Amino acid sequence: MFQWIAQNIGSIAVFLVVSGIVAAIIANMIRNRRKGKAAVSCGCGCGCEGCPMAGKCSGGAKKS
Repeated sequence: MFQWIAQNIGSIAVFLVVSGIVAAIIANMIRNRRKGKAAVSCGCGCGCEGCPMAGKCSGGAKKS
């Protein structure tokens, strides 16, 4: 068992670092959602200015 860990210590370290980064990103996304801060209000990835669907967006955009 210890020999396997010693042979794969580099892979284990990279896995732990990447897992920690992913966990931090997910925790930040959850925290922002609970605070009501969405990265994109409608989910399409673009701003609502000039969007033909701005009035029908679930993000509460103003109707022109």
